[in-house]
Amino acid sequence: MSHIPFVIYLSSIMYLELLLKSFVGISLMNIGLVLTLIFSVSISFILSLVYNILPSNFNIVFLFVSMVLLCILFASQLVYFKIFKTFYISYSAENVGKVLEFAKEAFFAIRKNIHLILLMLLPFILMLISKSKIPANNEFHIYLSIGYLVLSISSHLVALTLVNTGRRETNSPYNLYYNIHQPEFSVENLGMLTYLRLDAKRQIFGWDPRIDLEALISYPMDKIIGSNDVDKFNVLNIDFEILMKNESDAKIISMHEYFKSVTPTMKNDFTSLFKGHNLIFITAEGFSHLAVNENMTPTLFKMVNKGFYFENFYTPLWGVSTSDGEYVATTGLIPKAGIWSFSLSSKNYLPFTLGNQFKSLGYMTKAYHNHSYDYFDRDLSHPNIGYDYKGIGNGLIMDDIWPRSDLDMMKVTIPEYIDEDKFHAYYMTISGHLWYSFKEHAMARKNRNKVEHLDYSPTVKAYLASQIELNLALEYLESQLVLSGKADNTIIVLCSDHYPYGLHNKYIHELSGEIVDEVFKIYKNNLIIYKPGLDRIRVSKPASSLDILPTVSNLFGLDFDSRLLMGRDILSDHDPLVIFSNRSYISKYGKYDAKSNSFIPNSELDLSFDEIKEHEKRMSNIVDGRFFFSQRILEYDYYKKVLGK
Repeated sequence: MSHIPFVIYLSSIMYLELLLKSFVGISLMNIGLVLTLIFSVSISFILSLVYNILPSNFNIVFLFVSMVLLCILFASQLVYFKIFKTFYISYSAENVGKVLEFAKEAFFAIRKNIHLILLMLLPFILMLISKSKIPANNEFHIYLSIGYLVLSISSHLVALTLVNTGRRETNSPYNLYYNIHQPEFSVENLGMLTYLRLDAKRQIFGWDPRIDLEALISYPMDKIIGSNDVDKFNVLNIDFEILMKNESDAKIISMHEYFKSVTPTMKNDFTSLFKGHNLIFITAEGFSHLAVNENMTPTLFKMVNKGFYFENFYTPLWGVSTSDGEYVATTGLIPKAGIWSFSLSSKNYLPFTLGNQFKSLGYMTKAYHNHSYDYFDRDLSHPNIGYDYKGIGNGLIMDDIWPRSDLDMMKVTIPEYIDEDKFHAYYMTISGHLWYSFKEHAMARKNRNKVEHLDYSPTVKAYLASQIELNLALEYLESQLVLSGKADNTIIVLCSDHYPYGLHNKYIHELSGEIVDEVFKIYKNNLIIYKPGLDRIRVSKPASSLDILPTVSNLFGLDFDSRLLMGRDILSDHDPLVIFSNRSYISKYGKYDAKSNSFIPNSELDLSFDEIKEHEKRMSNIVDGRFFFSQRILEYDYYKKVLGK
């Protein structure tokens, strides 16, 4: 029985793990390196065991096939990360056919990173070169096989012991192993293969993270709202006590208990400000405040700076990028990690989405996307949130270029609703999609002459040219609203699905003119809530795309229950909370960086060490609760249970 396969497996796996971490900017100098090594030892013993119990010749085939699969796995994760800034999971692999719609982007990423990919294929290449030196196994040794199995189990138990006896803060190895699905931190602290194993296990058998419900239920609603002043709050008439009494499922009871305890937002001076108006809501692909310029994008500049001006708005990047960005903005919920939340939500009752709210009020509700209509299952999710939906392939006819023009989409679609007395249109744009290259990007080529004079690199110029197309679309939209006489009665809301992560961070720094903090400031953005003639209203409170739905719902005077959403009305007196996908957050008192496990208090506040620690503990509990119960809303179709539909 040869030990050479074990040496090959362990050295190759660790080489690939270290290479991947280095190439995507993950730290190597922490406990994660030790845990990755020990978990890799366990995996290598198992693979070596399989090799050694297989008959001669079959074992050599197994060795080569397993090694090429390992190399391809790590190389494909690298390419996926370069495109989407996260790692793919088993759910993504199941939907590989739809992911391949972005094959052009994948080929571009492969070409751009071919030198790194070749380095990841090196273990297999070296095996091919030295294959004659790898001995075939001609005998089965029962005791050595048992020894390999025991060593695999033992090393796995050693790793688990380190996990269970180690730190317990937000993104510690313990929480990542048991309570949190966070790809980047999981790969950093546990290793890629352990992360994928945990993900596959959770997909197959289900997964219930642990939560301290008692720590969350500390300010019951009945201490804040008396029976005579419910009308002061954005709540519905929900009797959680009766719901709990009539429920037998302990998990649903815990949800009732939690949401009963959540403090709702109060109605305010802005409640119903836009009642009876029309609404056009745009999720703009890859839009950034860095592209807003009075001369280059004048309509965007006007809409950002007139009406509501949000000084501290963020668009966090979630795991499924564009789809999760849409899900957050349109549902007010945090996506469930590891799946396509918007796709799964298509089976649920979602009464608070703007499409469903306006549809119930008799508005014509339309949704459009100038890319494949069924990508990310939008053909299922968007009708479910209240829209008559069109994309490329189910009624929206546009030129076959990449990416398609946002301006052309407006020209084709506006006539479908502009003559209606009441309408709400939703757009998911595509002109701002990566990659930003004059050769690869049709919109960048189209608007190239408008950016050639700028003192930027070609990549940054191409990005800005793509955003000019969005500006042209808004300019045309506004002109059509004016011509139809609907401008004064129509609100335009625009946010990004995510910051332009298709730009390498060095280009973000170039565009901003400074080194941008990659924990918080890189996600800084604009939220547009625009109406002609509305006086400038400066809003300094930190907020994010999670807060759009409750804010717009309050402005239009819609019926919703603020306790059942994860975001909050920005214009209310509720304390701010900006939540990022890695569980970092911005609160009233400062910023928490989950990666470094550090809280940075606001400099103008005089807080003691104990006050900071108490606030940090409480806010981390609240953040964990919002992740947990947002996932539960999706999994259990909770709105249907609560509202009796």
